[in-house]
Amino acid sequence: MNIAVVFPGQGSQSVGMLSDYTENWPQIIDTFKQASDVLGYDLWDIVSNGPVEKLNQTEITQPAMLAADIAVMRVMAEQCMLKPFVLAGHSLGEYAALVAAQSIEFTDAIKLVAERGRLMQSAVPEGEGAMAAILNLTDDQIIEICQKASSETGLVAEAVNFNSPGQVVIAGNTAAVEKAIELAKEEGAKRALKLPVSVPSHSSLMKPAAEQLAETLKTITIKMPEIQVIHNVDAKSHEDPDAIRDALAKQLYNPVRWVETAKIIGSAADDAIVECGPGKVLSGLSRRITKDVPTFALDTPASMQKFLDSMDAA
Repeated sequence: MNIAVVFPGQGSQSVGMLSDYTENWPQIIDTFKQASDVLGYDLWDIVSNGPVEKLNQTEITQPAMLAADIAVMRVMAEQCMLKPFVLAGHSLGEYAALVAAQSIEFTDAIKLVAERGRLMQSAVPEGEGAMAAILNLTDDQIIEICQKASSETGLVAEAVNFNSPGQVVIAGNTAAVEKAIELAKEEGAKRALKLPVSVPSHSSLMKPAAEQLAETLKTITIKMPEIQVIHNVDAKSHEDPDAIRDALAKQLYNPVRWVETAKIIGSAADDAIVECGPGKVLSGLSRRITKDVPTFALDTPASMQKFLDSMDAA
């Protein structure tokens, strides 16, 4: 059977995530302990007890989500003998995909994403960056709105996450993003809402952070993936380690091309798309993009069992 595994990124985190898994699957705690040993603080304690403000700090959120994604994948791998045919991750989730593909060691990936979060947070002063979700407009309309907002404010507003038809996230300087929200509402957007983040991810404001991340990536061992990983920045898979490094650095200041990515994995692995990690964001997007492919979110033991039962019955 051909299945795809996808990994969510920042935004799917919550205090108490994966707690239902810990009773029967020690892989969850073991994975977080591995991460904590690298980071020098108790990551599982923050995930379990909060406070939410601490978990939502970018430099903590990123290793927390990576550990959560990999922990669920390890449970799935123990329970299901199927090897994924293709992997992908949304933004930060791309690092989990590369770990799953045996391209980057988990402990190295934890170091990487902690540094990635620190660099992103320091690239733009607190309060000067913003992101917003725009619903029910076309990609072209949103790109044009961002160009107009940038022109009127002299600041950056860009479309950065093409998540599904009619759902695009924009990012940039706060004033320009707020102007774009105003213009989107005038254009008839169903919703145009600022997101509770201060880092304008995937916008050109992240280029300085990307340049520093590229230097860090040179120090990390990256191997040819054993399973193909579709990258956000170009919706392609790469085998050469330097091409992977380049894709990860460019990802920081270029849009996430998730619609294209989901179509590729849906056609390559048409038996199921499986989301490993907390939440159901990517499985929801997949149902809108690849409607004919069965989709599962393994965010709870019950959902894991439902997936396993479906594979047994197939």
